[in-house]
Formats: sequence, C-alpha cells, structure tokens
Amino acid sequence: MSNAHPFRVLRAKRLWTVNGVIVGFVALLFTVFYVGANIDPAGHLHKLPVGLVSADEGAKVGGKQTDLGAQITQSIKKSSQGGDRIDWKVMDEEEMREELGKGKLFGALVVPRDFTATVAALTGPGAAGKPVRPTLTVLTNQSAGSVGSSMARQAAQSASAQVGEQLTAQAEAAQDQLPAAARLLLADPAVVQIEDGHPLDSHSGLGLSAFYYSLVLVVCGMLAANVISGQVDHALGYTHSDMGPLRVHNPLLRATRVQTLAISSTLMIGLSLLMGSLALAGAVGIMGMDASHLPLLWLFSVCTIAVVGIGGLGLLAVFGTPGMLFITIFYIAMAVPTSGATVPLQALPGFYRALGEFEPLRQITGAVRSILYYDAQADAGLTRGWVMLGVGLAVAGLFGFGVTRFYDRKGLHRIPADEEPQPLLGRA
Repeated sequence: MSNAHPFRVLRAKRLWTVNGVIVGFVALLFTVFYVGANIDPAGHLHKLPVGLVSADEGAKVGGKQTDLGAQITQSIKKSSQGGDRIDWKVMDEEEMREELGKGKLFGALVVPRDFTATVAALTGPGAAGKPVRPTLTVLTNQSAGSVGSSMARQAAQSASAQVGEQLTAQAEAAQDQLPAAARLLLADPAVVQIEDGHPLDSHSGLGLSAFYYSLVLVVCGMLAANVISGQVDHALGYTHSDMGPLRVHNPLLRATRVQTLAISSTLMIGLSLLMGSLALAGAVGIMGMDASHLPLLWLFSVCTIAVVGIGGLGLLAVFGTPGMLFITIFYIAMAVPTSGATVPLQALPGFYRALGEFEPLRQITGAVRSILYYDAQADAGLTRGWVMLGVGLAVAGLFGFGVTRFYDRKGLHRIPADEEPQPLLGRA
C-alpha cells in the first residue's frame, strides 16, 4: 500500500487528458445538437404541411357565375410551385378537420362560403350602403407543436395578404365609381380571422404535455437502467456498494455476462410496472394533466420504460461504464432536438430530420400525442409508436445478448471487485 498523499493523483496527466476529452466531447456534442437544430427553423423550413380549403359557393358577378375561392387556391398553389417551404394541401373542410385532428397539418387557410358574394358586394350596387370586408380564416394547430403551428399561421397570413393584393388589383378599374367607404375597404379587402383548428384542454401544456410526459418515460427508463445495473452487480458480489460512510460487499455469486443481463432485464420489466404507474399517477392524479384513454396510456408508459431500460442495460453490458455516456447521447442529446415536439422536423436541417426517423423520443412523443390529443387514433402516431417500441426491443435484445454471449464464449469473464488489478493512472 502506497503512503503517497491522495492529492498527488491530480498530477497525473492521464487523469486530466481522459476526463478532458470526455467532458469536452459531451459539451460540444450537446451544443451542436441542441443549438444547431434550433438556431434557424425558418431558414431550414421544408414542406411544412398546411391545409388549403375553399368552401366558397361562388356568386353571380356581372351576370357570370364566379368562384373566387377556387381561383385563390389555384393562385396560392401556383405561386408556391417554385419553393418547397410550405406544402399546401388542397382539401375540403371535412378532410382538413380530420387531418388537423391527427396532427398531420400544422394549420390551414380557409376561404369561407360567402367569399365571392362578399367581394362582389364591394363593387356591386350594394357598395353604396355598408360594405363588408370578405373574411379569410387561418386555423392553427397547437397540438402538433406551437412553433410549427406559428409557422403555418404566418404562411397562411402571408397567403391571405397575397389574396388581398389580387382583389385590390382586380377592382382598381372600378374604384373611381365607388363610394369612399368601398374604396377604403378595397385598399385592404380581406380580414384574417385566426382560430384554433384543434382546441386542447387547459391542462395540456399548450400542446407540450405529450412531449414532457414522453421525456419523463425515457428518463425513467435510462436512469433505471443505470441504477439496476449497479444494484445487480452489487447483489452478485462483483462491486461494492457505498451507503454514506458504509461500504457493503456481498459474497460473490459467479454469473456469466448473459445471465447478468437477463437478471437485470427481468428486474427492469418488473419495476417498469411500478414506474409507469407512478409516472401516470404523478402526471394525471397529482399534477392534473388532461388525459383520456388512461388504461392505454398506462400500458404504453410501462412498455416504453421497459424498452428504453432494456436498451440502456444492453449498452451498459456491452460497453461497461462508458455505456451511460452512449445512453445519454442516444436517448437525450440526439433525441430531444429531433423529437418534433418544439420545432417540427420540417424546420430542421436534413441531418436532424434523418435522425428523427429512428430516434425513439420522436416515436414515443407521437404515440403519446395520439393518446392525449387525437383520441388514440392508430394513424395519428399510435401505430408507429408501438411498432418502433417492438423494433427497439428486438434490436436491444439482439445487440445486448448477442455481444455478451460473444464475450462469454471468448472467455472474457468478469473479475470480482476484490480481484481487480489496481491500474496506475500514469506518471506526472
């Protein structure tokens, strides 16, 4: 046993170098993923789905049946053909409500039924009375994400302004014969009404409760994996356990790596029932989160924690202590910015959009949104969430048990704590 002062370890270059590389890498990685993904959503906008609906019934103008609503939708579609920022989807009102109710649209622009008739009244015989501005309705969808909904609203308002310019240009020839009130309205003819296309209950976090609840499930799974891995190692006698000033070391129960992972996974599945129940009770029962389909939400919560936890246990079993770093990167660093919860995937750079296709938090959030906001409709994200949980469980099982079995067959057995060699940190 060396009598050297313990602070002498601070003179070891390796201690500074190894830890500096690791923490520096983590700092840079989190900065790139979090700041890089969200620094310019408008500049990276690509095919944000926005509904375009014309309910206009048309009217007789100058003895000819006219439908300005159809002309407007064609004009908006044609004007956006050269760009790919907004994906205008022409549909009827029923389709639009259905798509908003599944989170597949971030908003919509609606031309009302009496639009042509109201425009005609500005330049027709009734203009001498009390002319009324035609109205365009912009629908938002906060349940699909507040930032995406805001972008859709801006796009719809911009299109509305374009409509107003077209109406003004068309009426210029008749303006000299119109009364002052009508001429004033024609200078800015279209009134834009903003409405919530898919209202949420008051305790829905402005459309973010699904994301935060999903994040809770992921964090529960990954932290539980870390705790269970350590406690199983302690129970088997491979590691010490420090409880305050006390150190406990159990008798050694030799287990293969596969057996250890199987024990940990079994414990993870059992404790997921507890964690999923408490997460739901805390969110709904204590904090009052608006939620329906509670049995389904409970089942999905339990399965999510179990799958994330088993994935984390696999990484810890394969990589050891660095496994927790990989867990943090995969489940948090890469997952949160690509979840589509705050900034929609359509407003992220291409690299982040690609990550969002398989990152678990996005799939989990989509399924929880479906349960909380969209009446648990299968094609509103719920089916995709279940499928991706199944795929994640299969990949985690194949990876974790496959690699640990390989370790066992190669004779890479675990060394009990009291037999571990004490490596030198390096010389100053």
